[in-house]
Amino acid sequence: MKKTLIPALAVTIGALLGGMASAQNVAIVNGKPIPTARFDNFVSQMAKQGRPVDDTMRKQIKDEVISREVFAQEASARGLDASDDFKTQVENARQVILIRELFADFQKKNPVTDGEIKAEYDKFVASNGGKEYKARHVLVEKEAEAKAIVAALKKGGKFEDIAKKQSKDPGSGANGGDLDWAPASAYVKEFSDAMAALAKGKYTETPVKSQFGWHVIRLDDTREAKLPPLDQVRPQVLQQLEQKKLADYQDALRKKAKIE
Repeated sequence: MKKTLIPALAVTIGALLGGMASAQNVAIVNGKPIPTARFDNFVSQMAKQGRPVDDTMRKQIKDEVISREVFAQEASARGLDASDDFKTQVENARQVILIRELFADFQKKNPVTDGEIKAEYDKFVASNGGKEYKARHVLVEKEAEAKAIVAALKKGGKFEDIAKKQSKDPGSGANGGDLDWAPASAYVKEFSDAMAALAKGKYTETPVKSQFGWHVIRLDDTREAKLPPLDQVRPQVLQQLEQKKLADYQDALRKKAKIE
């Protein structure tokens, strides 16, 4: 003889099952459930952007998820998801998401180590340490102009005033030729060699030719380079190394691929 549930128990179990189904879905639109995972993904993306997800925001997200489902169902009903253009866009979007996941997975499994950060910082110190120079210059197009400036300086002309009036360097000219503090490596070789050979307060009596034109250079001061400590620049070094590792990984994948 077939047994049946008593009515009260059947109602209770039905209510429990209905509650479990509801917990797995945000809503049901035209009979189609919207899984909670879709809502949770929106919340997660908001949190990653640093946006607070309070009750008000959660309601807005829920409304957005439901609206998207309503609109998507209507588009599908009209057959808009059957076009070649739509399928191409879906594939492009799929690739973007998949590539993003690939790179995130690579960075998770290949983190930058403290040793790598220290080594990169040491390279930076080695290439930027030593002396820094505070110099001024006047840049002109022709050697004759530069020689005339040297003659004017010898007669007592003020370097700053001459630079403001005659220098073709848009960056320093308005500031009296001031180049601020910088290592010799910041300049082209002809310029840095001439600058480093000067005594403080002296200028080049022979104009210096570079790819930019003719320079008259004055050295105002020198000092030992003041570099920021590792702890201060660690985030920037970390970011640069992460980007380099990822770029090298991308290059390696392209080289390994058979492209015809």
